[in-house]
Amino acid sequence: MGCVESSPGGDEDFDANEALTSALFEAVGAGMYAVDGQGKVIACNPWAERLLGYAPGTLLGVDAHHTLHPMEGDENGLPAQRPVLADIVLGKRISGDRAVLLRADGTPVQVWWSAAPLPEEMGYDKGAVVVFHDASARRARDGRRARRYAHSETMREQAEYDLSEITWLSELTLAMVSTLDADEALGRLVRQLVPRLADTALIDLTAGLTRRRAAATHHLPGVLPSGPHDIGEPLPGHPAHDAALSRVFGGAGTQHLTAPLPAGPAYPGRDLFALVDAHEALVVPLRLRASTFGALTLVRAPASPPFNEADRILAEEVARRAALGLDNTRLHAAQADIAATLQRALLTDLPTVPRLELAAHYQPAQRAAEVGGDWYDAFLLEDGDLAMAIGDVTGHDIQAASRMSELRNMLRALVVDRPEENPGQILRRLDTAQARLTLADSATAILTRLHPTADGTWDLAWSVAGHPPPLLITADGTATYLTGPRAMLLGVRPTAERPTAHTRLPGGATLLLYTDGLVESRAQPFDVGMTRLRQYATTHRQLPLHRLCAQLAHDLGDTRDDITLIAARTPPTA
Repeated sequence: MGCVESSPGGDEDFDANEALTSALFEAVGAGMYAVDGQGKVIACNPWAERLLGYAPGTLLGVDAHHTLHPMEGDENGLPAQRPVLADIVLGKRISGDRAVLLRADGTPVQVWWSAAPLPEEMGYDKGAVVVFHDASARRARDGRRARRYAHSETMREQAEYDLSEITWLSELTLAMVSTLDADEALGRLVRQLVPRLADTALIDLTAGLTRRRAAATHHLPGVLPSGPHDIGEPLPGHPAHDAALSRVFGGAGTQHLTAPLPAGPAYPGRDLFALVDAHEALVVPLRLRASTFGALTLVRAPASPPFNEADRILAEEVARRAALGLDNTRLHAAQADIAATLQRALLTDLPTVPRLELAAHYQPAQRAAEVGGDWYDAFLLEDGDLAMAIGDVTGHDIQAASRMSELRNMLRALVVDRPEENPGQILRRLDTAQARLTLADSATAILTRLHPTADGTWDLAWSVAGHPPPLLITADGTATYLTGPRAMLLGVRPTAERPTAHTRLPGGATLLLYTDGLVESRAQPFDVGMTRLRQYATTHRQLPLHRLCAQLAHDLGDTRDDITLIAARTPPTA
């Protein structure tokens, strides 16, 4: 039941007002009170009494302007508020969402409210009715909403920052893993770090007691011209940095070197940190599992902001990826070394042949740590003739190596068993054997037979099975491909005859057999490779035979494929 004061209209008017107040004030769901022209409360509902902390009936007669509204100089420091009647007297309806009312105990309550003049027919001159709601809960909700919005904005900005960092880390990782050369990969890494994460970046590697600086670069205007530059000359180390490196190599975590950094005693002002104007540094281990490969050092100059926790976390993630790349490079190098060792073990030693110089060269594919199908062979027959062969089996795996070994051994056995047969007849027998093998991969081969004559020259007989033709370079600089009888791959037509060609090798001539990795690649057509080989061999024909083979493989070959060469050189004419 609400409270209401008697009106000047008499008992009937009072009864009507009380009934109306009771019905409306109870149902409104908000605090409501009315004041007369002097600001005295003449009516209120139970909501107003509860919200303002008044006992039932005790709010009546209270001076609303002085008791409910903070006045100037309020001891609680609340802002003074304009009396409601100051605006109501002008006949206006007013409202607000940032008002404060005082409870009975003097504590403030935030409210949002509206006020309107009382109807003149009710007999109250210049009075007003005020409706208000407790806004503290609403303001709390608004505050939580604002905090959630601010948090979401912060998270969005952090997500954008994280996405940028993830993109950069992905680009950095791609730059490292796109090469199997460890030094090249580390050089790319330091160039990505400067100046994004540091003014100077260094990478020191360790292997047992051996330490070396693998990469370094810096970006400091005034020290060198603008732009990143490699630190090429060897410079004395800084004592604090050397000590931090020793701790990291010994198993310690990230080291943070802060200013002031002492000058090196032996070379004051001339050590590396003095050159790059180091103010502080992070020394981060390049470590994977229990293996420490080295340390990444990030240096900042005084003009750059100091390293923070986010920088340290990012630097350690970069170091982790660098360590993973180094470990992959090490494992690949070890596997490639095993594969090359196995491949060379499958190849035969060259015999010593009177009046004939022999050389062979094998270069494994640099991008594949696998054994391949290239092979060569050379051996003497009982009559003094020299059998020399080269071949290629498709593939780069153990199966290809196994097939290569089978073909080479079968060819040698056939030549030794049938010394009276020419190279074409021997290859036809190899065709028959190839057709009956379980693993019949495609394979090519050349078989040659060199016969010494009485006048000191050599007769050459050869047969080709789907292989690039032999190259003959004479002493006068003429280079010719021996494009005589050629036939299809081994084993394709086992019963077909294979022709044999003959020629005389002049004094000082070089016979070169090679695999397709020397002349064929994705970067050039086959005929271009053949032309380059002929021109290069002619220009460098005076080189010792072993050097000629090595340089041909190095300068002309496709590093993505195995390259094999075997060559014979006749003595010069007297």
